[in-house]
Amino acid sequence: MSEIRLDAETRTEFGKGAARRARRAGFVPGVVYGHGHAPVHLNLPGHALMMALKTPNALLVVPIEGKDEFVLPKAVQREAIKRSIEHVDLLLVKRGEKVTVEIPVIAEGELAPGGNLLEHVLNSLPVEAEATHLPESVTVSVEGLEAGASITAGEITLPKGTTLAVEADTVVLQVIGAQASQADADAEAAEAAAEA
Repeated sequence: MSEIRLDAETRTEFGKGAARRARRAGFVPGVVYGHGHAPVHLNLPGHALMMALKTPNALLVVPIEGKDEFVLPKAVQREAIKRSIEHVDLLLVKRGEKVTVEIPVIAEGELAPGGNLLEHVLNSLPVEAEATHLPESVTVSVEGLEAGASITAGEITLPKGTTLAVEADTVVLQVIGAQASQADADAEAAEAAAEA
């Protein structure tokens, strides 16, 4: 996983007015907490932050008190209509530290013929990994799976150094059998009545 550097500035003004001014200037207010440190309030560059957050579990590098620190996005507040970032909570992490994150589950391959559907019971998988080596996603093959088949968390091959943070028997993906449409069922019933 790559580290994304953001040129953040320490925030000295607080409140709604200060936050609005920061947003108008192209910044997003944020707060960094963790490791027993007092919370550090920052203004982060809005566009760079938005691009960084497109990467799942982005590891960000921000300057705090003159020193570069690693942080992970913990909570992102978005504006309801425009979906622009209003505020971000960041968690301070150290190299070598284990953290729990959720990584997207990507299914690949074709199901067995028959119009079956693949249901994502979990869209993302909770895992524990070293803070500076977080996997971006996990890929699962569903090639040839038939109706009724399922894949549990314990059956998924995780990247090296990553462990499950959920029970191994938790269902992640399952195949649902195709349902005959009501019209087909009515047609079959009419045919059966005509033959009788």
